[in-house]
Amino acid sequence: MASDNSGNSWSTLDKDLNKISNIEYATAYVAKPMVGLGVALVFIVVAGLAAGIFFGSFPSNMIVVAAAGFGAYMAINIGANDVANNMGPAVGANALTMGGAIVIAALFESAGALLAGGDVVSTISKGIIDPAGIENSQIFIWAMMAALISSALWVNLATFVGAPVSTTHSVVGGVMGAGIAAAGFAAVNWPTMGKIAASWVISPVLGGAIAAGCLAFIKAKIIYQEDKIAAARRWVPVLIAIMAAAFSSYLALKGLKRIVKIDIQTSLLIGLACGALTYVISAPLVRRQSEGLENRNKSLKVLFGIPLVFSAALLSFAHGANDVANAVGPLAAIVHASEFGDFSSKVAIPTWVMIIGAFGISFGLFLFGPKLIRMVGSQITKLNPMRAYCVALSAAITVIVASWLGLPVSSTHIAVGGVFGVGFFREWHAERRLKKSAATRAPAKRIAPEERRRRKLVRRSHFMTIVAAWVITVPAAALMSGTIFLILNAFIH
Repeated sequence: MASDNSGNSWSTLDKDLNKISNIEYATAYVAKPMVGLGVALVFIVVAGLAAGIFFGSFPSNMIVVAAAGFGAYMAINIGANDVANNMGPAVGANALTMGGAIVIAALFESAGALLAGGDVVSTISKGIIDPAGIENSQIFIWAMMAALISSALWVNLATFVGAPVSTTHSVVGGVMGAGIAAAGFAAVNWPTMGKIAASWVISPVLGGAIAAGCLAFIKAKIIYQEDKIAAARRWVPVLIAIMAAAFSSYLALKGLKRIVKIDIQTSLLIGLACGALTYVISAPLVRRQSEGLENRNKSLKVLFGIPLVFSAALLSFAHGANDVANAVGPLAAIVHASEFGDFSSKVAIPTWVMIIGAFGISFGLFLFGPKLIRMVGSQITKLNPMRAYCVALSAAITVIVASWLGLPVSSTHIAVGGVFGVGFFREWHAERRLKKSAATRAPAKRIAPEERRRRKLVRRSHFMTIVAAWVITVPAAALMSGTIFLILNAFIH
């Protein structure tokens, strides 16, 4: 009898403990947004204080302190929005968990920014405005401050509505708007702006086309073969080698600018050598990994999992090396103008500025990144390791092609364009197979237009939201920046 009572006591205690743990989970869930905002705010304050310690005398350092705070805010927004494009496909394909993706991205983004980030950055964001058109260094500082604030606010708004946008284009719009407000339309380098506008179309279309072509190749050469495993043993090492070659060329061309200047031909030769070496290493590994696998599509996903994780890490490193410098460019310009009293189109980025950028990205990714990672990885179209691999490969190849053609492209637009390319190819391929089966067999049953629309493999609502956000990024950031500059200028005078 005593044992029954003790058993009841334990079960009652278990229920009570479960209730407490449920309350704790609920409290943690409710408090999480506030905790995220709190941590972000602390980081922004610490960045400002660090700038005050590292930088010169009062009162000029107060401008740098404020700029460092806004630079930290911008870096957090890059982590929340831009980095999702590199990690989204791997998470959507279940090759990486959300936690694993965040850890890898934080490490490789920071490493890219600190080890290979360009030590000389065009603070007028690729020559968008002519410094000669600006009256004095004070006006220039307020223009860069306005650009920094407006681009950060715009990326924050885009993250809130769930639209992956280009932070580089946000900075471009911010610099252009502040430049127009400070020195008029004549100060803007319109041919450069024309090239950037062209990249809005070129980046996603090229990324999508390459991703779709890669998926078509995988379907034809591996998925629709009678012996899928034998086909995979033949072609998966080739695909891994192509990716290794593309990433090696990309990193040699873009990521190692700080160490050595490499031209496009040399980078392609480096890529070719790395690709050949990767093939020699990966062929026996793929053969060993494929032993005992069943002859079906599910087995193929295993062979693409590890290469996909490596590609996500390399994309993050390359993104850190490239885009962080663009984001902290206005902050570097403010530091330079405050320190030397002059301004030029190119300045060295102080190490502490790059550290703010690197750590800010990591914090932003950890605190606010999962929303956009889910959007890119699973809410636009359904991804598996083969499809996600095509997106990653297209991102690396597109950047190489764009660099060769001298076009400014956005890594965000390329990656999301790759996801769209894969999704639209799947729609086209499904329709084609449906028509073929209808032609060869008895007519298939009619599908109502509403049902046909429901079965689309790319979510049209997300597609329209993202494209609209891309189109208005530069003008919206420019308008905000011009307004902020006028307010700052009026406040000072």
